[in-house]
Amino acid sequence: MPSSISSSKGVSSGLSGALAYGMLADGGVATPELFERPGFVRLTAADRPGVAQPVPERDIPSQPWGRILLGAFVLFLLLMGAWESAWRAFGATPGYRNSFGAWAEQRRRIDAGEGDSTVLIGSSRVLFDVQLPVWERMTGERPIQLALEGTSPVPVLEDLAADPEFTGRLVIGVAPDLFFSGFAYRGEAIKHYHQEGPSQRSGHWLSKHLLEPYFAFYDPDFALPAVALRQGWPLRAGEHGPPPVRKLMTMASDRNAHMWSKVETDPQYRALVRGIWSARLNGPPPPPVSTPEKARKVAAEQMARAAKAIATLHSRGVPVVFVRPPSNGEYYAFEQKRIPRARTWAPLLQQTGVPGIHFEDYPQLQGYDQPEWSHLSAADAPRFTAALVPLVERALREQEQVLAANETAE
Repeated sequence: MPSSISSSKGVSSGLSGALAYGMLADGGVATPELFERPGFVRLTAADRPGVAQPVPERDIPSQPWGRILLGAFVLFLLLMGAWESAWRAFGATPGYRNSFGAWAEQRRRIDAGEGDSTVLIGSSRVLFDVQLPVWERMTGERPIQLALEGTSPVPVLEDLAADPEFTGRLVIGVAPDLFFSGFAYRGEAIKHYHQEGPSQRSGHWLSKHLLEPYFAFYDPDFALPAVALRQGWPLRAGEHGPPPVRKLMTMASDRNAHMWSKVETDPQYRALVRGIWSARLNGPPPPPVSTPEKARKVAAEQMARAAKAIATLHSRGVPVVFVRPPSNGEYYAFEQKRIPRARTWAPLLQQTGVPGIHFEDYPQLQGYDQPEWSHLSAADAPRFTAALVPLVERALREQEQVLAANETAE
């Protein structure tokens, strides 16, 4: 403790028990007095005897704050420029984020006067493989893209069924491992759409117009926390799990997406992506489908949910068609073994009464380049879309005629 002496009263401040009183040298008690501590700038309780204790105060020293602020800003620009340059060298380019805000923006179109549109739902294969400009060129209509990667379309299907504003046509992509398991990695998008507030909308607008078109690093895969988590940290005892999925696509402002060129042109990166799929496909199944009995039960539940939602849509005259996009390699082998067509696809069509377009049944939907076994290359996606659209259009027209006939009969 400091042992300085008050210049006016000779009070010792070296004893912490002096409380608000100084002890005189001869043993007497001095009157309450403010301690003087030369060189100290922070006021403490001892400096304010008998006074309610406010937040401690600290004097701000005089500094060249303007130069400090300028230096910090310059450092920020240099670091951000270095981060941007590093990712551009890696092959990244500016692109729109596949955010909940972007999905909600497209979903709102249905309730803003476009409820009679063709809507695409499904998982990443519909998102990657179906190209909106090709569809628009062939039909004169640009569909609304509501597919969500890593997510079963059943929750989106139910949301559309509950929306009387939707009276258009619906195309449902079926990725077997997602549709029949009910897995919904991006399922919160629906909740975000219904609860999105003004600050979230404005934040999305600012991001979409001021950041996403200009900065390559502004992608979740390149965010510093994501990069840090990907480092080879030792796992704690009992921790395990497949590595996170890496960046696979680029996206336009209306969620038209295609495969990122690096997956196609960089053998090392393509091997990394395939390794992630292999780890997931060969690892233990998630707890909800950890046994064949559980898997069959969950699949039955998903088909029942889909059938109920589709019945509601049919009552409004909305035609629906299922599409099973192609897969190959280890991914296709996994689907054949764990989610065979006979136990999933056929019962789905039977229970829902909806026509289905399975790539195995149409030569024009086969033989495309799929660099990482699950999605089409950017070059082949337009060709696939051109082959798919006539099949979808025919199935939807036929179903529209059936629904119209049923309505007339009633």
